[in-house]
Amino acid sequence: MSIESTADLAIKQSLEQFLIILSVSLSVATVARIFSWIRQIPYTLLLVIVGLVLAFIDIKLINLSPELILEIFLPPLLFEAAWNVRWRDLKENWFPITLFAIFGVIISVVGVAFALNQFTALSLMTALLVGASLSTTDPVSVVALFREVGTGKQLSILMEGESLFNDGVAVVIFVLLVEIVQGTQDFSVETTFARFFTFAGIGVGMGCLVGFGISYLTQRLDLPLVEQSLTLVSAYGSYLITEELGGSGVIGVVTVGLILGNFGSRVGMNPRTRLLVSEFWEFLAFFVNSIVFLLIGDRIKISSLSDNLDLIFVAIAAVIVTRSIAIYGLASLSNWIANTKISLREQTVLWWAGLRGSVSIALALSVPATLIERQEIIETVFGVVLFTLLFQGLTTKFLLEKLELVGDRPLRQEYSKLLARRVALKRVLDYLAKLDNSPGVDPELYRQEKELIKEQLETVEENIQKLQTQYAQLRSLDMEQLREQLLEIEADTYAEFIRAGRLNANIPPLLQEIWAKGQES
Repeated sequence: MSIESTADLAIKQSLEQFLIILSVSLSVATVARIFSWIRQIPYTLLLVIVGLVLAFIDIKLINLSPELILEIFLPPLLFEAAWNVRWRDLKENWFPITLFAIFGVIISVVGVAFALNQFTALSLMTALLVGASLSTTDPVSVVALFREVGTGKQLSILMEGESLFNDGVAVVIFVLLVEIVQGTQDFSVETTFARFFTFAGIGVGMGCLVGFGISYLTQRLDLPLVEQSLTLVSAYGSYLITEELGGSGVIGVVTVGLILGNFGSRVGMNPRTRLLVSEFWEFLAFFVNSIVFLLIGDRIKISSLSDNLDLIFVAIAAVIVTRSIAIYGLASLSNWIANTKISLREQTVLWWAGLRGSVSIALALSVPATLIERQEIIETVFGVVLFTLLFQGLTTKFLLEKLELVGDRPLRQEYSKLLARRVALKRVLDYLAKLDNSPGVDPELYRQEKELIKEQLETVEENIQKLQTQYAQLRSLDMEQLREQLLEIEADTYAEFIRAGRLNANIPPLLQEIWAKGQES
C-alpha cells in the first residue's frame, strides 16, 4: 500500500471516529432532553454509560497515544473554563480559592498517596501519580446544578475558581512526578520546589505574553471569524510553546483564558463577537468532554476493575477524607484570617460536590506506557471518577435540598423572561411608531398590529406587577440587571476609545468603586 493511500485511510478513519463521537454525544444530549427522568442523571455520567455499552459491543471510538492525550484535551477544557470566569468574582474570593487550589491539592496528593501506599501493594511513586490525577475537580455538572436550583453565587465561584487553579497546580505536580518516575529528573525537595516555580513562572509569563498579544490584535480587528480563530490558536499555541520552553502549558492556557475572557474580549471584541466566541468554546468544551467521558467507558475493562477493587475502595475513601480535611480546615482558616463567610452548610456542599472528571481521566491516560503499574493507575482513577459521578453527582441535589441551599432560581428566571419580553415589546412599538406615516403601510393593518402588541404588553406588565407584589425579593433583580448593563456600557465605552486610538490602555472600572464606597458609607 502506498504512502498516499495509507494517509488517506488514516484521514478517513479519523473522520469516521469524529462523526461517531459527535453523533453519540448529540444523541445522548437529545435523549436527556426528551425524557425527564433521564435528565436527572448528569450528562457526563450518561456518556460514561454509553461508552461502557460501546466497549461491550467492541466498538472502539478513538485511539490516541498517551503523549497526545494532554495536548489535545487539556487546552480547550481549561481555556473554556478560564474564559467564562469573571475576574471581579475571583478577586472577591481569591483567598479561599488560593488555599483550596494550592494547599488543598497538596493535602489530596499526599493523603491519597499515603493511603494507597500503606493499605495496598502500590509503590509510593505510583501512589503519588494516582493522588496527583485525583486532586483535580470537575465542576461542570455541579455548577450547572447550582444554577438550576438557584444556590448562592459564592458556591459557584468557589467551585469554579478552585477547579480552574487546582488543575494547573495538580498537572504541574503530575508532570514532575512522571519525570522522576522515568528517571529524567532526580528527586530532592529543593530541586522539586525550584522546578515547580520555574514551571509556574514560565507558564504565567508566556500566558501573559500571548494573552495581551492576542488582545492587542483583536483591538485592531473587527472580523468575528478571525477573532474566534485567534482564541483557538492562543489556547493550543500557548500550551505547546510553554511546554517547549520548559514551563507548564496548563498554567499558560489558564492565564491566556483569564486575560482574553476578562480583558481581550472586553476591549477588543464587540458584544456580538464575544457571544460568537463564547458559543464556539461552549461547543468545543462540550465535544472534548464528550470524547473524554466516552473514553472512560471505552477504555474500562470490567474484569480489570474487579481485579483492582481494593485499590479503588482505598482511593475512594482517601479522596473523601482528604477532601473533607481540605475543605473544612482551609475554609475555617479562610474565615478566620480573611474574614470570609463560608458557612458550614456551604463547606459541606463543597466537600461532597468535589467530583472528579475529565482532567483526572486525561492525566491517567497520559501516563507513559513504559510505566509498569500504568494499568493500575488508569483503573483506580476510572473507578474513583465513576464513583464520584454516579454516587456523589446524583446525591448533590438531595444534599442541597436537605441543607436548605436551594434558592429561587426558577422564579427569578421566569421574572427575567417577563422583563425581557417587556423590553422587546416596547422596542417593537417604537419601531411601529416610525412606520406610522409610511405610505407603504395599510393604516388599518398597522392599527390592528399595534393594538395586539399593546394588549400583550399590558398582560406582561400585569404579570410583572403580580410577581413583584407576591415576591418582594424580585425587586432586587431589577437593580442587579441594571448594574450589569451599566458595567457593560462602561467597558464598551473604554473599548471604543482604545479601538479609536484615543486611549492606550484599559481603565479599571469606576462604577464598582462608586458602589463599594456607597455601601461603606
